[in-house]
Amino acid sequence: MKYLTLEERIIIQKMLREEASIRSIGKVLGRGHSTISEEISLNQKSYESHYCAIESHRRFLRRQENKGNVKILDQRPEIKAYIIAQLQNVQWSPEQIAHMLELLHGEKVISPEAIYQFIFSSEGKQLQLWRHLRRRHYPRRQLRTGRHKRGREIIPERVSIHERGKQRFGDLESDSIIFSLGRAILSVQEEPMSKRCILTKLPDKTSHQTQYALEKTVEEFGQTNIRSFTFDNGTENARHTAIRDAYAIATYFCDPYCSYQKGKVENTNGLIRQYLPRSTRLEDVSDEEIYAIQEKLNNRPRKSLHYLTPNHVFSILAQGGRIRT
Repeated sequence: MKYLTLEERIIIQKMLREEASIRSIGKVLGRGHSTISEEISLNQKSYESHYCAIESHRRFLRRQENKGNVKILDQRPEIKAYIIAQLQNVQWSPEQIAHMLELLHGEKVISPEAIYQFIFSSEGKQLQLWRHLRRRHYPRRQLRTGRHKRGREIIPERVSIHERGKQRFGDLESDSIIFSLGRAILSVQEEPMSKRCILTKLPDKTSHQTQYALEKTVEEFGQTNIRSFTFDNGTENARHTAIRDAYAIATYFCDPYCSYQKGKVENTNGLIRQYLPRSTRLEDVSDEEIYAIQEKLNNRPRKSLHYLTPNHVFSILAQGGRIRT
């Protein structure tokens, strides 16, 4: 079964109000936990305090109806003829055409975006309908969303950062620093509470190489000191499940194009650029030099840590201690 049913959404609502975990809900429904996570993310708005099964199902049905918006032009040629006439004869905008059709029929007939899609379809281009738009847009190129879509296809079993909750000691952030010369990259992992970081030079930006950097980080920090890794949506993170399954460490992903959600490691990247600017050819930098930069950062007193060093603070927190705030 491809889509969640209303009955399944009611179970999700009930279990969420009982504070059940996403994974336990998935097990009860026989669904992947990522499916449950995506359902909640998609259908519970930021201004709503609870997930509502009825409203979520209504939103799902509305999206399904809108998917067929363009096909209505094939099913109802009189609607297509009306749109073409209004564009060619009086140069109405797609918004005006869609609204007038709604007034004439007493219900929504087609969305403005669907009319735009028709205008820039092969038939619309043949009729040169785009010339009748007010701003005379030239035929659209395909939207550049390939990076996001590829990531969604390649990276399996993502879990949203919103499921992680408040960041705790051991919730590491991971990122990759690229350079304008050569293929080598720098993989960076940071423990945000202490700001201690691990830097690993990799020959390229592949998922297998990034997995190696993550395994090295687990060894350096100690498996018991790592609760989770948080990544962006780069395909170098596609093998996150190998780390998750081998070490029982949770993995989370930022929202697309929201790298600020792992801002601590992003800030550290800026400090690293002082030593390794974008124009650096990383192939010419030795592992020993990379390690020296890492330890300069880890032994630098930080104002945010009350002028303690990241190595010192990590040692305190790893032993169950606290630092004053």
